[in-house]
Amino acid sequence: MRCALYARVSSGDQNCEMQLRELRDYVFRQGWKITEQYVDSGFSGRKKNRPALDRMMADAAKRKFQCVLCYKLDRLGRSVLHLSQTLATLDSHGIRFIATSQGLDTDAANPTSTLLLNILASVAAFEVELIKERTISGIKAARAKGKRLGRPMKIFHRDQVMKLRDEDLMSWRQIGEWLNVPAMTAYNAYQTLRTRNVVETGSATTGNRGSSAVAV
Repeated sequence: MRCALYARVSSGDQNCEMQLRELRDYVFRQGWKITEQYVDSGFSGRKKNRPALDRMMADAAKRKFQCVLCYKLDRLGRSVLHLSQTLATLDSHGIRFIATSQGLDTDAANPTSTLLLNILASVAAFEVELIKERTISGIKAARAKGKRLGRPMKIFHRDQVMKLRDEDLMSWRQIGEWLNVPAMTAYNAYQTLRTRNVVETGSATTGNRGSSAVAV
């Protein structure tokens, strides 16, 4: 079996040699073959994106190996949600995962591992719901304190948009670049002011052309 080894330590003054030595011994005893070693030094297990891990997952998608080995499950990650997603991705590529020191093996013939993976998936789903709940509570609390949510406001004069467009001086993209706003924001401002002028004066070219704060 073609195997990939993954090792991780959280601080730069540590090294992964002990983990790798244990993993190499395990592979040797099984009579398997090591195709690649992926090592992240100085990266927290809660960090979802790590150079070696990202490279390993990309290689997993290419089926460069058949099995991934870690010394312990927490070397792969400490977030239950991330662990569940990573293991599910490996499984979707038909790649087996083994945590050698814990006897965790995603091989279908291992009922204990199947139970653990199901528990991980359930806890991950619960974690997602908690995150959603905290986010909603945070938004409500911020609004109650009068805080403005969303993108920052940019101020520009809508009469500038009217002048540039009505005189056919610039395209919408050029107007947006000139005013430092998205082209669609300039277009929407133009349409809003044009409609208001029609309602107020019955003309599309007269009326009060004021300024407006636009969120972009």
